[in-house]
Amino acid sequence: MRLVVARCQVDYSGRLTAHLPVATRVIMVKADGSVLIHSDGGSYKPLNWMSPPCTLREADEDGTLVWTVSATKSDDTLRIRLDEVLHDSDHELGLDPGLQKDGVEKHLQELLAEHVVALGDGLSLVRREYMTAIGPVDLLCREDGGSVAVEIKRRGEIDGVEQLTRYLELMNRDPALRPVRGIFAAQEIKPQARTLAEDRGIQCVVIDYNALRGLDDPSLRLF
Repeated sequence: MRLVVARCQVDYSGRLTAHLPVATRVIMVKADGSVLIHSDGGSYKPLNWMSPPCTLREADEDGTLVWTVSATKSDDTLRIRLDEVLHDSDHELGLDPGLQKDGVEKHLQELLAEHVVALGDGLSLVRREYMTAIGPVDLLCREDGGSVAVEIKRRGEIDGVEQLTRYLELMNRDPALRPVRGIFAAQEIKPQARTLAEDRGIQCVVIDYNALRGLDDPSLRLF
């Protein structure tokens, strides 16, 4: 990875145009070719970037260093004028083992498949990863009067509700399954996602992961 701290101006052109006036920023050039421009605020999201595949060319324009980053598959271009370079270094990071989380969706799915009662009374598991034409539903359950499609997330956001909505629209066309209702299950559900889900008749269930694993046993509590 190459890290450059510089006073720079950034202009993006292509499907849209964007301009960042001169300021001190961090420029990251990753081994996969991606280029990201960060400020000292704004959390993790870059101010602008170019995703691979792309090419980076450096040129001297009247004594000023200019980077031109061009997308390979489109006409998008990121032009970075470096008025003053404060730091420029290369670092070999090696292979990353990836983020390992406790309570990822796969584990939640496995636990909920074993304890569907946590989603509500009267449910029985049909199968995990029930395949539809647009992807797998995390859990397919049965209840008196129909089927239940369960979408499981660590953090429930609007995208997850939209995903479950698409599954429900497709599954309700199948006479062997319909009527199919939805349950949106997560350790945390954002207010906007809950509002959208309830508006579409989708039940929201917040999951206590530790309790589900048996780590939070009420019989061991003093109060």
